[in-house]
Amino acid sequence: MKSRTPPDSPSFFADLPAGPDFEFERLAARRGWFPVAGTDEAGRGPLAGPVVAAAVILDEGNIPAGLNDSKKLTAAHRERLFEEILAVATVSIASSSPRHIDAHDIRKASLDAMRRAVAGLALSPLHVLADGRDVPDGLICPGKAVVKGDSRSLSIAAASIIAKVTRDRMMARAGLSFPVYGFDSHAGYGTERHRTAIAIHGPCLLHRMSFSPLRSDGEEICE
Repeated sequence: MKSRTPPDSPSFFADLPAGPDFEFERLAARRGWFPVAGTDEAGRGPLAGPVVAAAVILDEGNIPAGLNDSKKLTAAHRERLFEEILAVATVSIASSSPRHIDAHDIRKASLDAMRRAVAGLALSPLHVLADGRDVPDGLICPGKAVVKGDSRSLSIAAASIIAKVTRDRMMARAGLSFPVYGFDSHAGYGTERHRTAIAIHGPCLLHRMSFSPLRSDGEEICE
C-alpha cells in the first residue's frame, strides 16, 4: 500500500530552517532506527533520459560542509560535494530508463528507482527518509516521506546531490551519442533548443514518448 505524508499546515513552510540539518536522523536514532538513509531522485521533468535516484547513509561525525538541496548549488559546488560524499558516506545509485518511465509513469518509475537505490546500500538501513510526499513501496525497512526533504534533511540533501550529478554526467555522455539534441547543455529538459531538435530530427531512444509534446495525443501520462 502506498504511504503518503499528510499535507503540511499553511504556516509550515514559513518555519523551514535556513538549510538542512540532522534532526530527522537523530530522532530516528533515538528510537533505535539507525542507520538512517536519505533518498532522493533527479530528472522527473525532462523529455529525455532516465530518472536517477540515490540513497545515502551519512556518518554524523564526518558530514561534508555545505550540503543542501542540489538545485540551490552551482554545478561546481555539486561536483565537489559529490566527491566528498562518496569519500565518507555509504552511497547507492539506481535509475529508471525512458522505457520504464513510459510503461509505468514518471512518479512510479521515480519511486521504484528510490526503492532500488535503498536496497543497493552496502549497509542496510533501519529507517529511510524519502524526499516528497510518498514512501516508496517495497522498502527493506520502514520509511518516512519528508516534504521538501532536500532542504530539511542532510541525508536527503546528500542523496539529491549524488542523483543530480550522476544524471548530469549520464546526459553529457548521451550528448556524445546523440549530438543533434544538445543533451550535454540541457540534460534532456524541454528547452527551445531541445524542442527544435525534436521537431527537425524526431525523437531518439532516450526520449520519453509518454511526455508531451512527444506523445501522439499531446497529453502527458503522469499521476
